[in-house]
Amino acid sequence: MLHFSEEEFANRMSKTMQAMQARNLDAMLLFAQESMYWLTGYDTFGYCFFQCLVVTKDGQKALLTRSADLRQARHTSNIENVVIWTDSGHANPAVDLRDLLGDLGLLGARLGVEYDTHGLTAHNGKRLEDTLRTFADLEDASDLVHTLRVVKSDDEIAHIKKAAKWADAALDAAIKHTKAGADEGKILAAMQGAVLENGGDYPGNPFIIGSGADALLCRYKSGRRQLSKNDQLTLEWAGAHAQYHVAMMRTLVIGKPKPEHEQFFEAAHDALQAVQAAMVPGNTFGDLFDAHARTLDTAGLSRHRLNACGYSLGTRYAPCWMDGPMFYRDNAFKVQPNMTLFAHMIIMDSDSETAMCLGQTYLTTEGTPMDLSSHKPEFVVL
Repeated sequence: MLHFSEEEFANRMSKTMQAMQARNLDAMLLFAQESMYWLTGYDTFGYCFFQCLVVTKDGQKALLTRSADLRQARHTSNIENVVIWTDSGHANPAVDLRDLLGDLGLLGARLGVEYDTHGLTAHNGKRLEDTLRTFADLEDASDLVHTLRVVKSDDEIAHIKKAAKWADAALDAAIKHTKAGADEGKILAAMQGAVLENGGDYPGNPFIIGSGADALLCRYKSGRRQLSKNDQLTLEWAGAHAQYHVAMMRTLVIGKPKPEHEQFFEAAHDALQAVQAAMVPGNTFGDLFDAHARTLDTAGLSRHRLNACGYSLGTRYAPCWMDGPMFYRDNAFKVQPNMTLFAHMIIMDSDSETAMCLGQTYLTTEGTPMDLSSHKPEFVVL
């Protein structure tokens, strides 16, 4: 069930241990499912409960989880030491974690903690700190493994390119089914089906679909409608393979476009090209946002754009496929080769109820980034 070789996992562990050494950490308490997957292959949605992967500075690994995930860990990961905490009315898994840390000789140690993750709720975070207050020194090291994951290996890129194919297949399915009278549910089913039937995964969040006035929404919502004779349909989706994501975004026009559709498309296309041109090593994620903002503001669309225009992608779990860092003003994180970056140009005019969105995922290189999609950012009228 492992998607990567022993050598690949060993390289990741070596980088993690080096990063821990640089921060003088004796161990990491990993609560982000993405970190667990990246380091060991462990693949589950059991992070909705308390679980922790302990990684020591000398490379020992121990997973504390529930009985429901014991076989999940055995089947999908290279973790040998799996410790189970028992569900009960008086259970406090933070105490079980403290006992495990004691067994690993970490009393009085300096421990890095992944706080910034959905895998560690505020409730469990408080229990963790209360239980370990006199046991060890805790340091927020939420960025340690996350930063390592931003630059992709050749093996990761192979999975990412497959995810890109499934994203393209989903757009093909959407275009095939989009027409006046079509039901949004049919379009959504065809898109998700195109990913799954090719061997892809469910994405980290639901595909986004909205037509008419709801084409101006950037999030999934419940409820469907049928497309009218003259309509607009905004879609944001991702192909996913081995939990790696490649996202795309489009606004499709049904029937006769409004003048605003054509105007906004030209601006969005220019902004996307500007961001792509800036997506080279040495520039920052803030520079990417500035390229987007400068282009749309020059086009007189400052009121209709967002305050972020993209983010890094990779392996990601629910509730969101956005992996970060994000493209926003003054973000000093630097572009490096072998990053997977999703750029989305989103224009939403509530006055005229007009939407126009363009989004592509790129693989950065030593120079010009590679567009991972075979679909070019074109104005689509159906």
